[in-house]
Amino acid sequence: MIGNKIKEVREKKNMSITELARRAGIAKSYLSSIERGIQKNPSIQKLEKIAEVLDIDIHLLINKSDEQVPAEGLDPEWIDLAREAMESGISKEQFKEFLEFSKWQKQKNQEK
Repeated sequence: MIGNKIKEVREKKNMSITELARRAGIAKSYLSSIERGIQKNPSIQKLEKIAEVLDIDIHLLINKSDEQVPAEGLDPEWIDLAREAMESGISKEQFKEFLEFSKWQKQKNQEK
């Protein structure tokens, strides 16, 4: 998903993958792996560099919808926690597993 958005914006701006990689200061092979969906969890730092070169808000790359900014009323602490999790390298799958474990643990405690 992120890779598709990067490629779409890059192509709309008539920018080659080589040029974007060079201007963002990242390896062309790494950028290519993001665009092709091989690298599914790129670091927030790399995404910030890419977004800056493409002159777009990073939220356009991160959000599933075409929304460019977080929804109003979304707790900024949750945004910070999600960003921190991403920066630490936690995958979405690992985060989902943690949530499921927490739900299971809560349910077990309520049954006691």
